[in-house]
Amino acid sequence: MIISQQKPFEEILSALGDSRSVFIVGCAKCATVCKSGGEEEVWQMQEALTSSGREVTGSIIIDEACHMLRVGRDLRSKQQMVDDADALLVMACGAGIQSVSAAIPKKTVAALDSMFLGNIKRFGHFEQKCSLCGDCILNESAGICPVTACSKGLLNGPCGGMDEGRCETDPDAECAWALIFARMKESGDTLNLVKSSPPKNYTKIPKPGKLKLSK
Repeated sequence: MIISQQKPFEEILSALGDSRSVFIVGCAKCATVCKSGGEEEVWQMQEALTSSGREVTGSIIIDEACHMLRVGRDLRSKQQMVDDADALLVMACGAGIQSVSAAIPKKTVAALDSMFLGNIKRFGHFEQKCSLCGDCILNESAGICPVTACSKGLLNGPCGGMDEGRCETDPDAECAWALIFARMKESGDTLNLVKSSPPKNYTKIPKPGKLKLSK
């Protein structure tokens, strides 16, 4: 899921500029789980905007704000409220914000910062496990991504700064390659210990990324 967090309120007000009336869009998926753009956060934003002297014409929580067709359909169901607003304030990840801006020819303001693709460890605790590099080497690294887990993104073992299994950039963090070696030994996958990985081929994920599933 995409981990996001709200921008400072003053930054949001600055981005709204002279827009006096606002329609708020939230997301029922990632932003809700992150508590950055769900129903509760949309209500709190509405209260804050009203207190700051702005008019909120309405709001909607879209099931998946990154789904472009759904965004267009759902916003049409609130057409009058959208038309009455000077700007749309979107409490979703960057993909959701761009879905809204593509659907409505009206000023669109981002209320959130997209942080990373994250795993849920427990409620309210998220960790990045994947960097979306487009050239996955998890089969060679015992299911632990060194591109992400290693602060230096090293592909072939730990750096010289590793000390007793700890990362030199963060002594509270375990060295990614110490974890990889331990998992390899535990699973009996010791052959990968002597293999080396070539440099990453970042051309496998050109930007902007596109994928169309065949029928």
